[in-house]
Amino acid sequence: MQEEPNPIKDYLFEYLKSKKIQELTAQSKFIEIIKDVLENCFDKIVSMGGKEEGLAILATGLLHYLLTNALIPSQRKIEYNKIEIDIIIPNLKTLQTDPKKSLIIYIPKSSDKKVMKEKLNQLEKIQPIKDNIWIISTEELDFQNKTYEIKKNNASFSKIINDIGQFVNVQGENKFKILRI
Repeated sequence: MQEEPNPIKDYLFEYLKSKKIQELTAQSKFIEIIKDVLENCFDKIVSMGGKEEGLAILATGLLHYLLTNALIPSQRKIEYNKIEIDIIIPNLKTLQTDPKKSLIIYIPKSSDKKVMKEKLNQLEKIQPIKDNIWIISTEELDFQNKTYEIKKNNASFSKIINDIGQFVNVQGENKFKILRI
């Protein structure tokens, strides 16, 4: 899938080049990076487009950046059985062979709960372990899935990279154990 240019993503990745973020990245201070980005980019990104869609783009881009820098294998924006997957850890092959070692992260671009539920039902067809489907949302949800709220001053989303690292370490996929929890 060829991605189109996106001003929100461009803004985010320009911000991630800042000296402060680069220093935090070098020190693997991922929680601090998320908090800093949300504090300094949230309002601008919300003003650039629809809140849900803008924050979904922010969450996807930031998570991709963090997973890459934490050396956690992942794939993003892939399609499997005609179902689009936002982020899968570690990869599609693992999902096919051993779903318990695979994590799907769903980042809705709409706050419509009916649409979200339909998408979760689709994802459950390819990932039968419901606990291994996590959601990043702009609001608190009453779904059974583990949910991270992306808000300006919210600790929930800032913990996601550590939770992913813990999941990967527990599943034994991260042979390097780079991200120590």
